[in-house]
Amino acid sequence: MTQTLLDILLWFCALGCGLLGGLYFAFSAFIMRAFERIGPARGVAAMNSINTEILRSTFMPFFLGTTLGAAVLAVVGATQATEPAGLCMLVGGIVYVAGMFIVTMVRNVPLNNLLAASGTSGDADTALWTRYLSSWTRWNHVRTLTSIAASALFIAAIANR
Repeated sequence: MTQTLLDILLWFCALGCGLLGGLYFAFSAFIMRAFERIGPARGVAAMNSINTEILRSTFMPFFLGTTLGAAVLAVVGATQATEPAGLCMLVGGIVYVAGMFIVTMVRNVPLNNLLAASGTSGDADTALWTRYLSSWTRWNHVRTLTSIAASALFIAAIANR
């Protein structure tokens, strides 16, 4: 990989991870609490609407592109792991792919699918919504922290090149 392409990929991933980390932070810091306050029926409807819309938004190219870029940086970093920049790329890529992408696919997406399939029916929805809020938000904290950590590691790689 040429130095210019690697520089572009590092900047893209540093910014992409930071951008997505900020989005996840907003959900953890106040959006999910706001949804909890408006009650199960409206909270479920709002979250389901977001989950439908996000698949058609500019979020997806950043989500997929940053994940692919981070995986490439991990591979490149593995070949340069004796250098500070290479180690930062390796660790940043692993942290991001494992802590953001895999957590999303294994934890958050199945919870979203369960919520979408639930409909709304009174007390059962209240119990489901309460469990959803707790579990989804807990895993979202992981996505937030790993996205921000990966962004910092990619910035460190840029600084050490």
